[in-house]
Amino acid sequence: MLNKQTKMLRLTALSLAVAGAMAIAPTAANAEVSASVGVANMYLWRGVELGNGDAAVSGDLSYSNSGFYTGIWASSGDTNAGSEYDLYAGYGAEFGGVSVDLSVWTYTYANDVTYNDPGELSDAVLSLGFAGLSVTAYDNIAGGDDVEGTAYYTLGYGYDAYSILVGKHDANGVESANMVHVDLSYAYNDNLSFTLSQQIDNILDNGKPKWVVSYSLPIGE
Repeated sequence: MLNKQTKMLRLTALSLAVAGAMAIAPTAANAEVSASVGVANMYLWRGVELGNGDAAVSGDLSYSNSGFYTGIWASSGDTNAGSEYDLYAGYGAEFGGVSVDLSVWTYTYANDVTYNDPGELSDAVLSLGFAGLSVTAYDNIAGGDDVEGTAYYTLGYGYDAYSILVGKHDANGVESANMVHVDLSYAYNDNLSFTLSQQIDNILDNGKPKWVVSYSLPIGE
C-alpha cells in the first residue's frame, strides 16, 4: 500500500461525498496530466518494511482538474504479495488557509489471490492541513479479513526541507498490533529525499531504525 503515505471514518459518508463530487463535470482549461517514476532502497509502508530488504521501483500517472483527481500508482511490491498497483480518486481544496483532501484508494496485488482485483481491498482517506501541520486518517472500507475495520492515523509537520510524521495503527481492538512509529525526513531537492523511521510502541518487527533513500523523476517535464 502507498505511503505513499495517505485509514479513517467508515465508507458511508466518505464514499458518498466523493461520488457526489466526481459527478460535477470539471472544465478542460484546468486539466493536468502528470507522471513520475521512482526508486527507493526499501518498501516502507506505515513504519513497516515490506520488501525483505529489496529495493522498490514505482511509478505514478494522474489526471487532475479543478481540485478533482484520479490516477494509478504501481510498485514492484513487497515480498509476499508481489507487484502492486493502486487506483485512486479524490478531491482537494483550500478554505481560508485550511486544506482538505478526501479520496478513495483500492490496492491490488499480483500474488495475492484474495486481493488481485480492484475494490477487494480499499481505504477511504481524509487529510486536513494548516500552516505546515497535517492530520490524515485512513479507514479500511473493503477487505482486511480478520482485521477489517483497521484504521491508521498520522500527524505531521513540515518546515522548509524538513518534516516529521507520527503514525499510529489501530488494529480493530488487537492492542498488540497498534504500532506507533515516527518518521524524520529531509528533502535534499525535488527529487531526492531521506527518511529515518523508528517504531516506538508495540513493535511489529525487529524494532531497528529504518533508513530510506528515495529518488523520483517527473516524466514529460
